[in-house]
Amino acid sequence: MHKTALVLFSGGQDSTTCLASALTRFERVETVGFDYGQRHRIELDARIEVLARIRAEFPQWAHKLGEDHLLDLAVLGQVSDTSLTRDTAFAMEQSGLPNTFVPGRNLLFMTLAAALAYRRGLEVLVTGVCETDFSGYPDCRDDTMKAMQLALSLGMERRFLVDTPLMWIDKADTWALAESLGDGSGRAGGGQALVDLIVEHTHTCYLGDRLHRHDWGYGCGECPACALRKRGYENWRESQKAT
Repeated sequence: MHKTALVLFSGGQDSTTCLASALTRFERVETVGFDYGQRHRIELDARIEVLARIRAEFPQWAHKLGEDHLLDLAVLGQVSDTSLTRDTAFAMEQSGLPNTFVPGRNLLFMTLAAALAYRRGLEVLVTGVCETDFSGYPDCRDDTMKAMQLALSLGMERRFLVDTPLMWIDKADTWALAESLGDGSGRAGGGQALVDLIVEHTHTCYLGDRLHRHDWGYGCGECPACALRKRGYENWRESQKAT
């Protein structure tokens, strides 16, 4: 049975939900983030705040939450020409993929996370990729993650498990999952507390907007990431009213 995990943690809604999921299931959890010259580098500040809040507000999880790591991947920004690494407008490419797609990003993230996990003695790589409610990125697909699990395990001669808690759920379900994970944290009112933490302190907006506050959190409200988060939040709230 797996007891340790490394969460690929950006400080956004999805990776925070994945972190909560890992903290409910594993005895020791570490986190890793990546600085690749992203336009929304403010997420690197958000991730530190989220980790501090989890330690302070969820004592039943705090003792499981181990070291945080931040890796410098400036080379990824150097080889990419996308709207996440350049000051260009969001658009669809002729390939059918949005220009927010950073080629090789998740493949590189997973490879370096596995190398770190190897050194730290961690068994499970937890990532918030999703095939249900996403922008069509090929490196977020289930087949890609299964292939990465095999390649990493063979290439490092250590059996890694790639865990994708969000793969088959949409953004509304991701909000619902966060609430249920908070309820299981052992803290009174933990479900709403975790949702409030995600709303107030995680960052999703591709433009790095922390000035405009909405019911679902901070952001420009217009970029693809904000639109997805907003729609998921509103659908989740509507489903709550229906029940």
